[in-house]
Formats: sequence, C-alpha cells, structure tokens
Amino acid sequence: MSDEHTQTGTGWPQPAGPARPDGPAGEPDPRPDAPDPDELSPLSPQGSPPGPDEDEAASGEPAEGVAAVAQPAATVSPWRRLSSATVMIGVLLGLLGFTLVVQLKTTSTDSSLTAARQEDLVRILYDLEAREIRLRQDIAALEESQRQLRSGEQGRQAALEEATRRADELGILAGTLPARGPGLTVRFEAGAAKPISAMRVLDAVQELRGAGAEAMQISGGDRATVRIVASTYFLDGENGSLVVDGRRLTGPYTITVLGDPATMRTALNIPGGVVASVAGDGGNVIVEDREVAEVSALHKPRPLEHARPVS
Repeated sequence: MSDEHTQTGTGWPQPAGPARPDGPAGEPDPRPDAPDPDELSPLSPQGSPPGPDEDEAASGEPAEGVAAVAQPAATVSPWRRLSSATVMIGVLLGLLGFTLVVQLKTTSTDSSLTAARQEDLVRILYDLEAREIRLRQDIAALEESQRQLRSGEQGRQAALEEATRRADELGILAGTLPARGPGLTVRFEAGAAKPISAMRVLDAVQELRGAGAEAMQISGGDRATVRIVASTYFLDGENGSLVVDGRRLTGPYTITVLGDPATMRTALNIPGGVVASVAGDGGNVIVEDREVAEVSALHKPRPLEHARPVS
C-alpha cells in the first residue's frame, strides 16, 4: 500500500503489530526467559504460547493451578486392562477348581469295585455279612465271659474254665488238637481235559474260611491227609497232583471242614464261586453235609528259634 493511501485514509488500514519489548538501549530484551516477539502475534497459531491444555497434552500431566478438563478416553483393548494380579488370581482359582474335581472323583469311586463282576460283588457282600455275624457272636461271648469273671465268688472258677476253653480253641486253630462236629465234605473230581489246580483248591479254602470254617483237612486218593492251617500252602505237582505243605497228594481230593453246613454250602455255590469255576474247567465238585465230621490230622508245629514264653 502506498504512502498516499495511508495519508489520505483511503485503502485498508494495516493492523498494528505488537510492540516489540526492548531493553534500555533499544536492544532486544536480554532476559533468558523473554518470549520471542514473533511468537506474540495473535495471528500466528505457531507463535501463540501453549495453553494449560496443550502443556498437559504434551507432558501427560496436568498443569499446576489449572483444573483438569475431562477428555474422552481412547479405546483400550479389554485384555490390556487386566493387571498381573488379576491374571494370577484367575489362574489360582482355576487350579483350585481342577483339584477339587479330581479329589471328588477319586473319593467317590472305587476302581476295584467298579470293575468287579456281579458274581464277585455278591461274594464280597456275602463274606462281609458272614463276618459281621461272627463278630457279633464273638462280642456277645466276650461280654458274657467278662460278666462271669466279675461275678465275685465264681470268678476264679469261671476264669479257669475260660482259659481252658481258649486253649482248646487255639489248639484247634493251630492244628495241634483233633476236632469233631457238624460240617461238610467237599470232593473235587477232575475232568478229562484239565486237572484240579492248586489255585482252585486254595479258592475253596479261602471261601470256607470266609464262611466260618473252624477246622479243615485235605486228603488225596492215596489216603494221605494234611491238616490245613493258616500257614498251609498249595502247589501244582507232576501229573495233576498237588503239593500241600511239602506233601504230595493225588486226586481226587476231599476237604473235610467243620462249621455251619448251610453257610459254607452257600459260599461254595455262589455265582462265580468254586463250584462254578471247577465246572467251567470240566471238573465236578460234590458237597455233602455231615452231622458229625471229624478232623483228625494234626499239624506238627515248628520249633521256635527266637521266641520264648514270658511266663
């Protein structure tokens, strides 16, 4: 714009620029924190001093003395909001739940009973019931003995009779005394294809013991007889024979047992029992009741090497 336009007032007036701060001698302001005069222009967006909001946005922290202005938060992924403590708590809870489930499954199921056959379950149940009956009878007998021993004048005689009875019972169980009473005879006859194995005879002995057998002996076709006690063992011998406690027996084999005939017969004839197993091998088992059976074979006790009686 020319001077004429300026002096006559024609034309557009020019905006007055900001006063440049000068020093005492007209020199620029020597202060180190003095603003640049070019930055003071209100028309220059780059020269305008940053406001509180811009300082806060640049530094990430709100300016002192200026209230923070709420701004819309940027979209953050939900996984980034999870802290390490939250993740650790979740992992621990998962492990705890897994441990509880495994413990419940372990305690609520029995693998041995689950895999057992129906015949085996029936036999186990029957053995448990027979054992419970015997234990109740033993409890009643012991309570009666206790009452007699505490009865005063008859206590000494009752104690002597009780000691004698217990000695006889232990002698029968140990096989050192003969015994007689009601019972059974169990005869094993082998088939043409397969002889009677030691395992079948041992199963019969175990089932009879579980049914309350009190004394047993086994005899062979050659009339050899062996008393069956807790330490008796059975082995398969040559030509279909059996070795019982080191003595060889030939078939057919007969077990004479003392006890309740009805209970022992039921134990032998349960599904999957001895009678069914021998029949499956082609053999036969003949069970006969005896009002008076006699177990006369004796077991020779082994001499004690280290144990000595105290009294």
